[in-house]
Amino acid sequence: MHLKLSRFYTVLGFAAATLITLHSATAATALIVSVPDQQLALIRDGLKVATYPVSTSKFGIGDRPSSYSTPLGAMEIARKIGQGAPAGAVFKNRQYTGEVLRPNVTGRDPIVTRILHLRGLESQNARAFDRGIYIHGTPEERKIGRPASYGCIRMKSRDVIRVFDNVPVGTRVEVVNTSLGRALRSTAGDVRTVGHAS
Repeated sequence: MHLKLSRFYTVLGFAAATLITLHSATAATALIVSVPDQQLALIRDGLKVATYPVSTSKFGIGDRPSSYSTPLGAMEIARKIGQGAPAGAVFKNRQYTGEVLRPNVTGRDPIVTRILHLRGLESQNARAFDRGIYIHGTPEERKIGRPASYGCIRMKSRDVIRVFDNVPVGTRVEVVNTSLGRALRSTAGDVRTVGHAS
């Protein structure tokens, strides 16, 4: 009897641990960036809650130094910079300069509004943090939706504010060279959609 009860509690404990692990995996907030689609999806509790157009590098994909390419694979948000700054706030060396730009102002292409500094978690993106790979706002909003950056993932100011406000430091970011639909199926199972933004 003692042995049967012991086995029962062992199985029960294993099942509970498995359920906790599965819940943690599905409850986590994550971002998926599709290079071919030039879109970013915000995932929460196993649900796709929003999608946004982005611009990845016009120099393609990779992580070589001085390549200006966008690295692929699993990364995480290491730092969030710009909380409370106005939309269009200009950043230089991750510091707010005090200047604010309107969208599509001519002759200017700085980092604006918010910065999500990424750290690579795999060998294929190990240099991402030191290279200064960010998700950030851009004044060149007319170019969003096609590759136009120098390695970072660019967003419209209003969109990067929404993402910034909804993701904590440590959030997983997956940059994939496949369609967003396929990436969602392979990384998050059958992700349900509860909202859309563009």
